[in-house]
Amino acid sequence: MSIITISIFVLLSIILIIILTSVTRLNAFASLFLVALLLALAVLPGKGVVEILKQGFGSTMASIGFLIIFGAVIAVILEKTGGTVAIANYILSRTGHRKAASAMGITGFIVGLPIFCDSGYIILSGLAKSFSSKARITLPFIAFVLATSLYSVHCLIPTHPGALAAAGILHANIGLLILLGAVLAVPPALSAFFWIRWQTRKASYDGTVRLETALPGIEHSGTAFSRAGFPETETRAENQLPPVRLSLLPIAVPLFLIAVGSLLTVLNVSDIHFLSRSLLFLGQPIIALLIGVFLSLFLLKDKSIKEINGVLESAIEKAGPILIVTGAGGMFGLVIKETGVGAFAGDFFLQTGLGLAIPFLIAFILKTAQGSSTVAIITAASLIMPMLSALGLDSENGKILTMLAMGAGSMMISHANDSYFWVISRFSGIDSNTTLKVYSSATIVMGLVTFCCVWLLSLFLL
Repeated sequence: MSIITISIFVLLSIILIIILTSVTRLNAFASLFLVALLLALAVLPGKGVVEILKQGFGSTMASIGFLIIFGAVIAVILEKTGGTVAIANYILSRTGHRKAASAMGITGFIVGLPIFCDSGYIILSGLAKSFSSKARITLPFIAFVLATSLYSVHCLIPTHPGALAAAGILHANIGLLILLGAVLAVPPALSAFFWIRWQTRKASYDGTVRLETALPGIEHSGTAFSRAGFPETETRAENQLPPVRLSLLPIAVPLFLIAVGSLLTVLNVSDIHFLSRSLLFLGQPIIALLIGVFLSLFLLKDKSIKEINGVLESAIEKAGPILIVTGAGGMFGLVIKETGVGAFAGDFFLQTGLGLAIPFLIAFILKTAQGSSTVAIITAASLIMPMLSALGLDSENGKILTMLAMGAGSMMISHANDSYFWVISRFSGIDSNTTLKVYSSATIVMGLVTFCCVWLLSLFLL
């Protein structure tokens, strides 16, 4: 079979994934698995199809499985204990009501590090309405700032499923990626803040919020819903919330350890000494997040085995679907690599001189077409992995920049085919036209700003 014919099969497989996930609404794992199997049967008849599928799935699980589970445990405990609310209230008390929108943006950024954007928004949407009322600031301004700050972290930092799975597929340095992702998530969050403020400049606060029920089929990462479509969360008085410092520890300590470990790795510090050896060990993302899990347990008032088991079961329940989707993404990626089409496409794209724009554009097209940032970046990583060498991006820095470029592409455009779009609209009570005009346009700004930052960074790192 010629490479042109194989390329056509690969292209058709991508189109089929888009149709299955966005038109038929078939589960992402089922879509990726079926397409990977069909593609392997079509273009790899002489090879062990089952072995390739198993290898692709298993190697991805080995690289990111523990990270997903430990991250889910921290997220569940922060949700359950009210740690996220404690952080939000503390930030508002420091910034003042006049800067309520800024407070919500900072809160979304910090809370979004361990918690999925949709869960984070559901938990904090009530606070956004409260801040809007107290500060007499139009709700769309505060609500969309919260949404975009959560979203910037979600798309760029591999404590989240899409970025984490893509990092596993490309074999990128996860510790360094977390650090650079956290830094590069700031410009899009800031650009979205100013864009939203400009877009809502003529809106006036009238104190009313129109409540709408959530649409069926919205993915909400395990959060329970009432019949009205709102989350069944306990309303706690401030004196019932955990201390803010204790709430921040499961987030801050792992990030600090990863930062130290990555810095020592970059500086090529010898591991002869006990201290450097210990810091390198503690700075491994798996160990750092495990420490974050232990620290998060201090937030639980009831530390009985029954309570801890309940938290762990809830976290595993949340992590399970993510694990199988990321594994399927790795499986699809290995099938494409085995076809040899990646190197061919890489040579072709190399002649265009687009470089980092290739992973950005692929992720952007996939995101806009089928709605899920997670599926977009996993599929993009599967396509890009075989091209890395031909594009000159197979170095450690090249993989990091490729990851960030795909993260930028997976931000845009979040619109009506994205479940997060409807979570924002329905849980804030803002009509879909306003959400499309302000929030969706903000995601375009975010993606472009992030890619510009990645391109500038590549001038120094490549």
